[in-house]
Amino acid sequence: MTATDLAPEAMLPVPPPHPAPARRLPKRGRPIVVDVLAALAGLGLGITLALGISAQSLHSVSTLPGLITAVGRVTGLLAGYAMLITAALSARIGPLERAIGQDRLIRWHRALGPWGLYLLLAHVVLIVVGYAGLADTGILAQLWQLILTYPGMLGATVATALLFLAGITSYKRARRRFKYETWWSIHLYTYLALLFAFAHQVDNGASFVAQPLATLWWTAIWLALLAAVVWWRLALPIVRSLRHGIRVAEVVRESPDVISVVLEGKRLDRLPVAGGQFFQWRFLTRGGWWEAHPFSLSHVPHRDRMRITVKDLGDHSRDLAAMPVGTPVFIEGPYGRFTADAASSPRVLLIGAGVGATPLRSILQDLDEHADVAVLLRARTQADLVLRDEIAEEVGRRRGKLWEAVGPREKVRITASTLRRALPDIHRRDVYICGPEAFTASIAEECARAGIPADRIHVESFVF
Repeated sequence: MTATDLAPEAMLPVPPPHPAPARRLPKRGRPIVVDVLAALAGLGLGITLALGISAQSLHSVSTLPGLITAVGRVTGLLAGYAMLITAALSARIGPLERAIGQDRLIRWHRALGPWGLYLLLAHVVLIVVGYAGLADTGILAQLWQLILTYPGMLGATVATALLFLAGITSYKRARRRFKYETWWSIHLYTYLALLFAFAHQVDNGASFVAQPLATLWWTAIWLALLAAVVWWRLALPIVRSLRHGIRVAEVVRESPDVISVVLEGKRLDRLPVAGGQFFQWRFLTRGGWWEAHPFSLSHVPHRDRMRITVKDLGDHSRDLAAMPVGTPVFIEGPYGRFTADAASSPRVLLIGAGVGATPLRSILQDLDEHADVAVLLRARTQADLVLRDEIAEEVGRRRGKLWEAVGPREKVRITASTLRRALPDIHRRDVYICGPEAFTASIAEECARAGIPADRIHVESFVF
């Protein structure tokens, strides 16, 4: 079958399964959360600027070195605030993540991160140049004097070095040279760097010295960030992992390069996760406990079991094939807005390539029983159609439509005209797309050409 004349696969009626017990689902994302937090972030920026400007006097900016120093102080405050917001975007705060999506938050984090470093660099240069001008000394001599004689400057210097190290290793070319675990370990030091930076600002900043209200406000917003990081990144994952006691129950070989890991635990149906979401998984083996990897569910929790399905893409996924039964599992999450409740229409089209069919399988479980369902699976060979039989069974039970676009990429193409011919009402459907990044981007573009509004095209990246 080619993608140019897609015809639905024959579906045999399948009797409805036994009803599953009611599951606990995550709360729907609320757009108002985004508006409120954006307003608060803007208010915080205004207060930060006001603190920086009000700490200067007309006399202090009456000379060029004094003006340079004043601008340096303001850029230091702005750098600290930018880094606070950058850290908050990656703190995986539940309501924010559910309203926006983890992939979009990470894109914002990456876009804002360099600006914090630019402001930090400007702060260092301007302060050194300004102080050198005021003291009538050389720039390097002034820098050395600041580091060695001013209180808290050694910590600030370490913080600057750690922040730039994290920034440099985040650029694409540098990032590709590191294993995820190495890159993640480097980024853990940014929390230490932020602690040093906070102490430096409160102890030495002109806006905070002898200014208790300013110090109280600055301390409060940084403590709020610390509380969010501790709760969402540490405490909540520990609580959920211990409460549910998740372990490996079974490892099933789906194909030569695809495996499913069945997980069991206590009352997994009370875990607030929706089909299409993913967790960061840590399998607590001797050599793998410190590695966390994002895998979406291929089967939502049913009583005491759930499942992930993984393609062999590296050492970690290969290790899963040999994972001993009974291995404890630590989870972080769930994450993502790639869920059934993101749809605004009862008509949906699910498109998956290869292992990208994994979250589609679990989304099918959460769609309304009366939803008009169509599924398109893309693979190079028939054997690469991951979970094909399960998806076909679910689509058949719903009296839906299933297409299989199988063959080399250059011969089997999915285009806007292909989609319109297969589904004349496609412009009225919500479309979920999952697969390799290039595939997802290409199909999203074709869907837009087919007349689907942007807010009905749902994609999500699991890359942190």
